[in-house]
Amino acid sequence: MRALADRVRRTIRAHELVDRGGRLVAAVSGGSDSVALLYLLNALSASGELTLAGVAHFNHRLRETADRDEAFCRRLADALGLPIDVESADVAALADERRQSIEVSAREARRAFFARAAARAGVHRVALGHTRDDQAETFLLRLLRGAGSHGLGAIRPRAGLLVRPLLDAGRDELRAYLQSIGATWCEDETNADLANPRNRVRHELLPYLARHLAPDVTAVLARAAAIARDDADFIRAAAIEMVPRIVLSGDDATQLDVRGLLGLSPAVARRVVLQALAERAAGRFVGFDHVEAVLELVRGAGESGAVDLPGQRAERIGGRIVLGPAAGRVPRAAATVELALEPRPLSLPGVLALPELGWVLATEPGPSGGVKDIEGLSARGLTVAVDRAALAEPLAVRTRRPGDSLKPIGVGGRKKLQDLLVDRKVPRNERDRVPIVVDARGRLVWVVGHALAEDFRVTEASSAVIFLKASRLGGQG
Repeated sequence: MRALADRVRRTIRAHELVDRGGRLVAAVSGGSDSVALLYLLNALSASGELTLAGVAHFNHRLRETADRDEAFCRRLADALGLPIDVESADVAALADERRQSIEVSAREARRAFFARAAARAGVHRVALGHTRDDQAETFLLRLLRGAGSHGLGAIRPRAGLLVRPLLDAGRDELRAYLQSIGATWCEDETNADLANPRNRVRHELLPYLARHLAPDVTAVLARAAAIARDDADFIRAAAIEMVPRIVLSGDDATQLDVRGLLGLSPAVARRVVLQALAERAAGRFVGFDHVEAVLELVRGAGESGAVDLPGQRAERIGGRIVLGPAAGRVPRAAATVELALEPRPLSLPGVLALPELGWVLATEPGPSGGVKDIEGLSARGLTVAVDRAALAEPLAVRTRRPGDSLKPIGVGGRKKLQDLLVDRKVPRNERDRVPIVVDARGRLVWVVGHALAEDFRVTEASSAVIFLKASRLGGQG
């Protein structure tokens, strides 16, 4: 069985589960998988590959044989000369108290124990006995639930504190390994209960697939999970990069930029929306249908609409999707996430990214020796020409402030910025996200996309011109 130990060693190195010689604890339930894990890690510890610092056992008190399993694990650790950390909890009572399923309460209690056991042992990793068979079962269960690539990635080799060195080993070969060294284990009688979906997949679906379609079905599904996991990681990284450009989170509401989402690939857009929904779901499950409901609002032809979601309500308000409290309709005033962007320098020439506003601004010199053909640039477009001589440099960009006013080209008089934005039909929740270019004297030069101040208009008398350009982050605009 040297080959099995070598494969576990390769899994540890390939996924960097623990540094060479690094310390970890083995979580042992008493079942064959975790007992095999303990023996294999003990062998690798003896060879110097890692340092096995002890055993951790959690008694859920869910079965009549739970105390038997605890006693078995204590004897096993003692036989191997390893310290054991044991805790127990009435998981059924916890589930009732917290109004959770027993499975969720058991998982939460177990993981909290692992964190405490790791701290007491002075280690940064706890090894679990999940196998290739567990991976295949999880993949099928999630496939049948309609999971995407993130869910189909199934069981990860490493998830924070927890590592899984046996994911490339099969359950049958682990039992054969234990038999070859004369080791015993405890059988969990609940594993035969076909009312449990995992057990039905394990005892009926996977054997059927192996007999009639793919003899090596567990290996095939484990490979599919690995591919899905890599794809999900790539999409997640792309989504993380886009979140600051599209999502603005506040205490009362979260806003998603509609145009920004429309500019993303569907896979990345789904992931961005999923992340935003999950942050406001307060632990409730967020699935594909919930994400699609938000994307339907994004793709909708109108600028309004709403849908109730786990722990929240999504409402389309103009160019934004506002995620707010679940109870009742999100008030428009409350849906506004106010921004107070302090002036950011805008060099000449230069580029300034404003991810919190979802914009990029740039400046570049205009043509020398004349201004013909540029006087007609629209002050309400995303590129304007400005008389440089009229400016007090340097320029800066900020958001609106009380009392802001300017004399827009073509209006014929001075106008309060608030009134201008209302006249332009800018939604209330958008007004604090409009970038404003000001000069060194604090004068409003350009309200991006809406108005250029008359004082800076380019005329035939202008001796020097600069272009101010704006574009939406993510390529929109």
